[in-house]
Amino acid sequence: MSLLSILSKGGWLMIPLVIISFLAVVIIVDRYITIKKSKLNVPAFLVKIRGMLIKEDISGAMSYCIEEKSAAANIIKSGLKKYHLGHERVKESIENAGRQEIAKLEKGLSVVATIAGIAPLIGFLGTVTGMIQAFMRIQDLQGSANPSDLAGGIWEALITTAVGLAIGIIALAFYNYLTSSINKLVLDMEVVSNDVLDIIEETNRGNTVKEEDLEIEL
Repeated sequence: MSLLSILSKGGWLMIPLVIISFLAVVIIVDRYITIKKSKLNVPAFLVKIRGMLIKEDISGAMSYCIEEKSAAANIIKSGLKKYHLGHERVKESIENAGRQEIAKLEKGLSVVATIAGIAPLIGFLGTVTGMIQAFMRIQDLQGSANPSDLAGGIWEALITTAVGLAIGIIALAFYNYLTSSINKLVLDMEVVSNDVLDIIEETNRGNTVKEEDLEIEL
């Protein structure tokens, strides 16, 4: 008996399980690609962006951020657009852009978390309904049912539980992985943003900032 034929015997509750599993796969793949594109070589980025900001080459810094196409670079680009309005406006713009980038990174993760929770419950529901049908079978046979009359219905009912648990476990594992990856990106964004804000504040005060005086903290 093939796997597909076994799954087909799980009953009508296999339909929502298949749908939510497909949805989870789509979201997980999409988030993985998004996170991969958002990764940034923080030390190299800071070294180059610092040099431009120290020279007050804002257009060059913005062009460099556009080339990078990462979440952190997008945040800095948004802040540099307000450079001529002063440090506070730059900080405000960076904070707003940071919230938007985090929201983009976390898009759909709540759905994956929900799927991880409800998939096992749908599976258990399938088992309960299957057991109800098995007991109804016993009643129809007026208590004279033998084990072979019930075995098929019972193992078919357990299929939904197995599938639901498998979907829930996999979805939860990927949810934790994606959340951890996003947290790392958020930390990188904070490091880059704070460093850039410090340099802008120093240059606005008219202080001379030397690259060798700055340290990258990771």
